[in-house]
Amino acid sequence: MNTKRPLEKLDIFSLSTPQMKTFHITWFTFFMCFFGWFGLAPLMPTIRQDLGLTKEQVGNTLIAAVSATIFARLLIGRLCDTWGPRKTYTALLVFCSIPVMLVGLSKTYETFLLFRLAIGVIGASFVITQYHTSVMFAPAIKGTANAVAGGWGNLGGGITNMAMPFIFAGIIGLGYTEGQAWRYAMVIPGVLLLFCAYLYYFHTQDSPEGNYEDMDRTGAAKEKGSNWEVIKDWRVWALTIAYSICFGMEITFDNVAALHFVDNFGISQKMAGLIAGIFGFMNIFARALGGILADKIGRKWGLSGKGWILGGFIVIEGLGLIFFASTVSIEMAIVSMALFALFLKMANGATYSLTPFLNPRNVGFVAGVVGAGGNIGGMMMGFLFKSKDITYAQAFEYIGYAAIVAAVIILLTKFDKKEKAVTTPAEEIPEYAA
Repeated sequence: MNTKRPLEKLDIFSLSTPQMKTFHITWFTFFMCFFGWFGLAPLMPTIRQDLGLTKEQVGNTLIAAVSATIFARLLIGRLCDTWGPRKTYTALLVFCSIPVMLVGLSKTYETFLLFRLAIGVIGASFVITQYHTSVMFAPAIKGTANAVAGGWGNLGGGITNMAMPFIFAGIIGLGYTEGQAWRYAMVIPGVLLLFCAYLYYFHTQDSPEGNYEDMDRTGAAKEKGSNWEVIKDWRVWALTIAYSICFGMEITFDNVAALHFVDNFGISQKMAGLIAGIFGFMNIFARALGGILADKIGRKWGLSGKGWILGGFIVIEGLGLIFFASTVSIEMAIVSMALFALFLKMANGATYSLTPFLNPRNVGFVAGVVGAGGNIGGMMMGFLFKSKDITYAQAFEYIGYAAIVAAVIILLTKFDKKEKAVTTPAEEIPEYAA
C-alpha cells in the first residue's frame, strides 16, 4: 500500500496508515465540537428560566449560535487550502474553548447572546473535517469517507442532547442549584476541546504526503484556481441551497428540539433531551448511508445521478417535516421525527459526495461556501422560531414546504460538467490539497 497517496478503501477498523489515523481523529474531534456548540441547547428550558428570557430572546440566541459560523466557514475553507487543516483545526479548537468554558459567567441576556455568538465559530470545524477527509481519500470513495466522517461527527449533536441533561443533573446532585449547574456543566465541553486540540496537532498530518509546512507546494499554488471560478459556478450555489435546507434544519432542530418537546408535549427536560438525542443519534448510519448510495449511483450515472438522489432525499425530508408539524402525540412526533431525520441526514451525505468534485483546485473554498449555506439556512430558520406570531409547529411546516422547493432546484441543476472526476483513477486527478 502506498501511504503517500489518497486511500482507495475506507477500512474503519484500521489505524495503521496516516490517512486512517487522521480520519478517526477528524471525526472524533468534530463529534466533540458539538458538545461545545450545542451543549447549551438541551439546557435551554433551565437557562430560559434562570435568565428570564422571552421567546424572541431565545430565538435570537439560536440565531447567534449559527450565524457566526457562516463567516467562519468561509475563512476556514481558505485557511485549509493555504495554512493546512492540522494547524487550522488546532487554532479553532483553542480559540473556541474559551467562550465555551466562560459562558457560565453570563448574568444577562446580552452577555449570554454574545457568548453564544462566539461559541458559534466552532461550527466551522465541519469544513475542516470534510476538507481533511477529501484530501486523504481517492475520488471513488471520497463521498463515502466524507459522509461517514461527517455523520459520526454530527452524532455528537445527538449525544450532546442526551448527555448534557445528565451532567446537569449530576452537578445538582452535588448540592448546586440549577442556576449554577448549567454554568458548571459547560466547563466540561471546553476542556474536551482543548484535549482535541492537542490530539489534532500532534497526531494528524495535512495530507498523505505530510504536513504543508514540510512540503514544497510551489507547484500546487500555481495550479490553484481563483475564487471567481467557484463563485460563478451555479452548481456550487445549488448545493449551498441544498445544504441550507438539510444541515440548516439539522442544527436548528438540535437547538429547538428540547424546547419544542417540553413546551408542546409537557415532558421533562431530561426526557426531552433523550428524545432529541434520537434525532442526532441517527447520524451513526444515516449520513454515511446517503454518501454510500450517492457514490454507488455516481459510478454509473456520474454527478447527475448524485444530484438526482440528493433531490429525492430532500423531497422526502420536506414531506416528513410537514407530517411532524401536524403531530399531536409524543409517539407520533418521535416516529415522524425519525422519518424526516433519516432523509435529512442522507441528504447531508449526498451533498458532500458532490462537493469535492465541483472544483478540485479549490476544494477548501467550495466546502466552505457550501458549508456556510447550512448555517445561513439555520439562521433564516431561527427567525421563524423567534417570531411571536408563529408557533414552533408552524415553523416546521413552512420549512417542509421550503425543502420541496429546494429539491426542485436541485433536480433541475445539471451537475455533470466535470463528471469524469467521479471515475478517473486517483493518480490522474490533481492533488486535492493543491
